[in-house]
Amino acid sequence: MAVKIAPSILSADFVNLERELGRIANADLVHVDVMDNHFVPNLTLGLPVVERIAQVSPVPLDVHLMIDDADRWAPAFARAGAASVTFHAEATQAPVRLARELRELGVRAGVALRPASPVEPFLDLLPELDMVLVMTVEPGFGGQAFIEGMLAKIRRTRDAITAAGTGTWLQVDGGISQSTIARVAQAGADVFVAGSAVYGADDPAAQIEALRAAASTTWA
Repeated sequence: MAVKIAPSILSADFVNLERELGRIANADLVHVDVMDNHFVPNLTLGLPVVERIAQVSPVPLDVHLMIDDADRWAPAFARAGAASVTFHAEATQAPVRLARELRELGVRAGVALRPASPVEPFLDLLPELDMVLVMTVEPGFGGQAFIEGMLAKIRRTRDAITAAGTGTWLQVDGGISQSTIARVAQAGADVFVAGSAVYGADDPAAQIEALRAAASTTWA
């Protein structure tokens, strides 16, 4: 299984986003957090900004929608140039229909789960999903501490993916750093979102490689 590092631009300098994207050109994806100040108590980037980021980013966009009414809005982000669109389980009425619509638009479809949301209702739906995102902090703000109790949830999800044989990516977002990434990889994650751990480093590109190396020892 190939380890994928997806730095979150939530921790980047928003005044110089194109430059900040260039600093992570060795990443596998760039994680773009879209928040609407309704589903979560924060407001970040809207559709026009995401579309522009897609035009200048050196790596594919992994868009994480922390917004209400994902059924209505998620397809627009696929059309805006995202490579992957992840919607929250708690914000959709028809997750299978939405995932199929996203796939028809040519992007990877992912479902995200808050820490308190169970993964079990989605395990039978793995063939419909390209990625499951287990949040290891409460969504809405960067820089939070990793919730250790989520390791068991990651293991259960990995076991189900392995049993289903779907090849679904298992992404983890929240508190990923040099001190946590190896344990998260051992639990079964293969896609890692890191914000402050990457952009807080003097050399973000070198930090990406360090994180990749720390996670890859598990998957080697």
